[in-house]
Amino acid sequence: MRLIALLFAVLVAARAADPVNVYMYSEYIDPSIPGEFEKKTGIPVRISTYESQEEMVAKLMAGGSGQYDLLVASDVVVTQLVTLKLVAKLDQSKIPNAKNLWDRFRDPLYDKGNVYTLPYFWGPLGIIYRKDKLPAGKVVSWKLIFDESASIGPFVLMDEMRSMMGCAAIALGKDVNSKDKDEIKTIGQTVLKAKQRKDCLGFDGGVGGKNKVLAGQAALAVVYNGDAVKAMSESADVAFAVPVEGAPCAVDNLLVTSKAKNPAGAHAFIDFLMDAKIGARNADFTQYATPYQASLALVKAENRANAAIYPSDEAMKKLVSLLDLGSDTNRIYDEVWTAVKSR
Repeated sequence: MRLIALLFAVLVAARAADPVNVYMYSEYIDPSIPGEFEKKTGIPVRISTYESQEEMVAKLMAGGSGQYDLLVASDVVVTQLVTLKLVAKLDQSKIPNAKNLWDRFRDPLYDKGNVYTLPYFWGPLGIIYRKDKLPAGKVVSWKLIFDESASIGPFVLMDEMRSMMGCAAIALGKDVNSKDKDEIKTIGQTVLKAKQRKDCLGFDGGVGGKNKVLAGQAALAVVYNGDAVKAMSESADVAFAVPVEGAPCAVDNLLVTSKAKNPAGAHAFIDFLMDAKIGARNADFTQYATPYQASLALVKAENRANAAIYPSDEAMKKLVSLLDLGSDTNRIYDEVWTAVKSR
């Protein structure tokens, strides 16, 4: 009996030490947090990164869902992940810190009842630019990207389909969630024309785009606000703004994969990330807005007051959410995007 008990204890210890494998955007977590979680629970955290939602979904569809326990995914792809059975329902009883969630982020349209998701961060797209390249008095507009006559220098497009096409749609005065095939093609043509200009440096992720602006290779880039704010903390020569026409706004979420090898560890890590103090620390590091009301009061005052991180109520009126449009319409977007990228 002692031998059986010893073997059982060894097995339990081994199981407790199984890592939580996380798949998320790069530079999207305070690097001290995984180690702190391991110290508290004995569970190691392994972070793998991607640069676009399309890359992430493609990896999961190719069998990658069995490689990861926990995902960070934007609101626009949640329905797709659920439909493809790539994610599992959350056991809310294992996430007591979900009580810290801001009411405005509960019960979202893309996941009524938060059955599969809990928010991680949120923020708008916009333009990071070098201050010396923007003429005095000139407003930040999508024309800087899509109107050649308004160009202020080399620029970088975001390598993410719905995000980049959403920006083009707003520039054209069209619906970011359009289901009209001809309209989607027109939006794609607008991105293609920008891509084919001599002053376009091509597509890149938010981190790559802001790094090119920081290095002086680009005058501006399409990025999410958190990437831009981090760049602003490194250099006084760059700034960020949501264009006057408005912009897409995303909520990134935490989801457990359907083939998770360590779902218990994944739930424990979600709960850890939603702790008030951890959530505030993580927000201060990433420079993204926290969706946790209990964390907001603990965020550094200068970050809470930074409109690039926490937009004003007036600015929020011009932000729009990207919705999942169903498989048929998603296929049209995929076809148009593929054509844009290949030409």
